[in-house]
Amino acid sequence: MRATLGNVIETSARLLRLLSLLQTHRDWSGLELADRLEVDPRTVRRDVDRLRRLGYPVESTPGAAGGYRLGAGAHLPPLLLDDDEAVAVAAGLRMAANGSVAGIEESSVRALAKLEQMLPPELRRRVHAVQSYTVPLTGAASATVDASLLASIAAACRDAERLKFVYAARTGEPSTRTTEPLRLVCTGRRWYLLAWDVNREDWRTFRVDRISSLLSTGPRFTPREPPEDVATYVSRAISSEPYRYQARVLLHAPAETIKARVWPSMGVVTALTDDTCLLETGAESLDALAMFVALAGVDFEVQSPPELADRIEELGRRLLGSSKPH
Repeated sequence: MRATLGNVIETSARLLRLLSLLQTHRDWSGLELADRLEVDPRTVRRDVDRLRRLGYPVESTPGAAGGYRLGAGAHLPPLLLDDDEAVAVAAGLRMAANGSVAGIEESSVRALAKLEQMLPPELRRRVHAVQSYTVPLTGAASATVDASLLASIAAACRDAERLKFVYAARTGEPSTRTTEPLRLVCTGRRWYLLAWDVNREDWRTFRVDRISSLLSTGPRFTPREPPEDVATYVSRAISSEPYRYQARVLLHAPAETIKARVWPSMGVVTALTDDTCLLETGAESLDALAMFVALAGVDFEVQSPPELADRIEELGRRLLGSSKPH
């Protein structure tokens, strides 16, 4: 019996729905897929065979506990997105086009153009609204990094492979470093590498835009456990340790309240009680530290350094004196 046009359309739509489910990167049992597609398990098996004939590497495991998942293939399959996912991807591509990774701006614009061309009119208007009525607020120019450099470092982290590179210090003085890379961390403006420095036998945080002459030195290593979670360690390393003055300040406010005001690149906030937290931060001058702590907008006690408390008292007297009419 020849298939009718309606049957062909129904089968094609079901295959697209099946492919969309398989792209969620989880194992699906035959019964689960049958329930989602409102068909019997035999139809699911036939549809899986159809996808395989079309070149999609659908993997399966036999038995009652078996199931299906979409494996890695030689070609990128069509990406099936719902409306919200399409808007999210388009917004992300637009941000990437103006981001801190050099070399992906043009690729992001090309991908965004392809995506918008495929969107239905109503969804295209939603995407355009997000783009047209969003203004990026940027401060000082961010240091851009090469996309291929990021990819190489990420691969070394993944494969637990030592990296050797030339690193420029804040003064510009270069040095050759051999490391065991652990994680890349992005603050929005800059990229950092957290790695074990083999020669210094300690953890170090490296700004990726200061890395050059990258050379994968080959030998694999067993990743070490960092002294604390990666985000907190890098936040501490870039917000206080590089500066002349490091401060510890007790704030009389919940940690979540302060975290909403202090970016990870500005300081580390640690909850002490429900109503207090510890702020660790740094700056090149006591005046900058004093203003930063005061602008937190809550009562505080300086734990260190002692000279910061003296400087705050001095600034307070000066501000009170200046506010009185003469």
